[in-house]
Amino acid sequence: MIEATLPVVAENIEEIATRFYAHLFEEHPELVDGVFNRGNQAEKTQQMALAGSVAVFATSLVKVPEQLPEHLLSRIAHKHASLGITPAQYDVVHDNLFWAIVDVLGDAVTPEVAAAWDEVYWLMAYALINQERGLYSARGVRPETVWREWEIAEKVQETDDVVTFRMRKTDDRLVKTSLPGQYVTVQVPMPDGVRQPRQYSLTRADDGEHRQFSVKRVHGGEKPDGEVSNHLCDRVQVGDRLTLSLPFGDVVLDDSGRPVVFASAGIGVTPMAGMLSHLAAAGSHLPITLLHADVDEASFALRDQVLEDVRYLPGASAHVWFERGGESSLAAEVHPGQLDLDDVKLPDDAAYYLCGPLPFMQAVRSSLIDRGVPARDIQYEVFGPDLWQADFATEETPGASERSGRHSA
Repeated sequence: MIEATLPVVAENIEEIATRFYAHLFEEHPELVDGVFNRGNQAEKTQQMALAGSVAVFATSLVKVPEQLPEHLLSRIAHKHASLGITPAQYDVVHDNLFWAIVDVLGDAVTPEVAAAWDEVYWLMAYALINQERGLYSARGVRPETVWREWEIAEKVQETDDVVTFRMRKTDDRLVKTSLPGQYVTVQVPMPDGVRQPRQYSLTRADDGEHRQFSVKRVHGGEKPDGEVSNHLCDRVQVGDRLTLSLPFGDVVLDDSGRPVVFASAGIGVTPMAGMLSHLAAAGSHLPITLLHADVDEASFALRDQVLEDVRYLPGASAHVWFERGGESSLAAEVHPGQLDLDDVKLPDDAAYYLCGPLPFMQAVRSSLIDRGVPARDIQYEVFGPDLWQADFATEETPGASERSGRHSA
């Protein structure tokens, strides 16, 4: 039944997702406070990510029914855990999602079709609930206790548009350590009283007292500016307090002792900075290669910290590409133009970590695949909803690729 109806559901999945969220917030306005990112809602990226996730999961069940798409589920589960999502909220999502399916597809949703997709939903929901329960248990917390109040100890202007926040704990409780590459959710009270959640990569290794993350101001251009990033950059000051979740995230540094290659662009350097900081704190002797692309030297956020860690690590080297070229004072090999893997010698059997704009990561990943790097050795971190996953969905859904015109890496 799923195989037969997957094309028509895929054809309408983005409309279903749009109707779902509108109905969900109408029925449960409390979910806008502290759970859902209204910026992603306005941009429709959350709707597209939901649509892609459902399509990927259903397609996987049809193609390989004995195997769940663990990468997809892990990424969602970590994001949910950082928001304190509860099992009961899956019931709320179910009721509103199936309302939207019927609202869009009408009489095509026969009792048999509804029952089949109901089973798909609960297979996915219970897989996520179980993963999230494991994440909470490993941290010794419940969904409502993932949060903790921190005080801003330092606020550093990295570039014109990037600010680093150094947070200090406000009580004597033990700080749960993070894994290299993980992020926290920050709940930011907005002027209208609504708490808005945003995920930010931790950019420095834990010391038991502090957490550090960096925020890039979002300029909307023809669209509204980012409400949270601008609020944090402009109004939140040293001494203010913010609520942070425990660290989560499934893109973490491999601990098998292999060489490591980091490839980042722009603010995508933040998880790389966190991983480099962990490696420096551990006194690593691994071969480490940092590849970073930016507009110019002044736009390279966290450059002092990152390049200091590279200098400290005996097996590390750095290559930087600046679109505007020009002279540079950086202690790194600087190249003009856009990042080009042909400019560097890459180590054998390395683990690769990518972060930056989606086209950048797709181009780097494709280039690595062309050079014979196995896909399993390439991990990527997406800021915001994972639209790369949505692209994979439209490519892989039976009958969908001809309609979508999208191409993944």
